[in-house]
Amino acid sequence: MIAVDTNVLVYAHREDSPFHERARDCLDSLANGRAAWAIPWPCLHEFLSIATHSRVYDPPTPLALALDQIDAWLEAPSLVLLAETESHWPELRTLVESARVAGPQVHDARIAALCRQHGVRELWSADRDFGRFPGLHVSNPLVSALVQ
Repeated sequence: MIAVDTNVLVYAHREDSPFHERARDCLDSLANGRAAWAIPWPCLHEFLSIATHSRVYDPPTPLALALDQIDAWLEAPSLVLLAETESHWPELRTLVESARVAGPQVHDARIAALCRQHGVRELWSADRDFGRFPGLHVSNPLVSALVQ
């Protein structure tokens, strides 16, 4: 199963992103495919925070449009939402200790722990920081957009 990180969600949503078309196409291929794919709940929360933040985007995405975007993703029948279970804390603790993360990097460890906990084989992200977490294959689906 492939999981999608916040930055890919934001790029797919924001038409002013230089990676918009590629990110949108990547999400469309997942949403319209038969294979299960995933979004960790914290990534949806972070998407909502970033897309609507006036210090990040000028103008920011209006709240109603950001909420509608999340609703649209949630309608994909093959989407799996990744949430914490009873085994989350041991997984998160292991990753935090092994990668020696602190501060804002704990959020990334949380995403990595959710992915590992739910058997995600690949995380699509433009964030290189996920490489520090063992047992999680990370790839940037936007790389071909960067090369062009």
